[in-house]
Amino acid sequence: MTMRMNWLWRTLQIIAVAVIAVSYCQSQTGDAIFPKGELSTTKNHTGSIWLNELNIGDSTFDSSIAVATYAPGAKLDWHSHPGGQVLLITEGTGYYQERGKPLQIVHKGDVIKCAPGAEHWHGASPGSSFAYIAVTPTQKGKTIWLEPVTDKDYNSAK
Repeated sequence: MTMRMNWLWRTLQIIAVAVIAVSYCQSQTGDAIFPKGELSTTKNHTGSIWLNELNIGDSTFDSSIAVATYAPGAKLDWHSHPGGQVLLITEGTGYYQERGKPLQIVHKGDVIKCAPGAEHWHGASPGSSFAYIAVTPTQKGKTIWLEPVTDKDYNSAK
């Protein structure tokens, strides 16, 4: 890894730790740190999902950072991130699945590392809202959207 990449990843780690600390304080007081954001009108999900973009990647700070909040049962379509993605789960219970692997149940406090190029989806469980902070390096390209998640995939939680 080049020195610039090391610096970027170290910066991301510092941002992630700061966000986790702030999120912990938020959970103790019940006050939201970041607003819920705007209801998404894109066609790459099922159900209601709100998005608040905190940082749009640029030439100095490459990573996009966003808060996503899901209504119960809401889910993104299958997709991949050329530069990978880290999800810091801040609320509720949700699902995460990589193509060809079993569905994982994730909870507040979990950290999910999506490898670069790994096809996956994530969403809220049927009985819980779900939220996370997503850190997505964008130097290798934007999200690649694929097909919707099937009911069979979504309902495969054990």
